[in-house]
Amino acid sequence: MEVSEQIKQYIAETFLFSDDGFNLGDDVSFLDEGIIDSMGVLELIMFVEETFGISVEDDEIKPENFDSVNKLCGYIERKNSAAVEP
Repeated sequence: MEVSEQIKQYIAETFLFSDDGFNLGDDVSFLDEGIIDSMGVLELIMFVEETFGISVEDDEIKPENFDSVNKLCGYIERKNSAAVEP
C-alpha cells in the first residue's frame, strides 16, 4: 500500500470514523477543515513514527509537515531520504 493510501486510511478510520479515506483530497487541510485538532496531531505523529519507522523531532511538528496528505507524504519521503544518506 502506498504511503498516501496508508495515511488516508488512518485519517478515515481514526478521525472521520469511516472506512473510506480515499475520498479525502490530498491537499485538504486537516486543521482548517476540523479533521484533526491538537490532540489529533499527537496521534498522527505516533502513527507516523510507528508505521514508517521514523522519529519526529519537536521542531518538525508544524503545518508544513502535518497538515495534509501531500504535506505528510513529502515529510515522510524527506525523513526516509535523510536516513539513507551516509
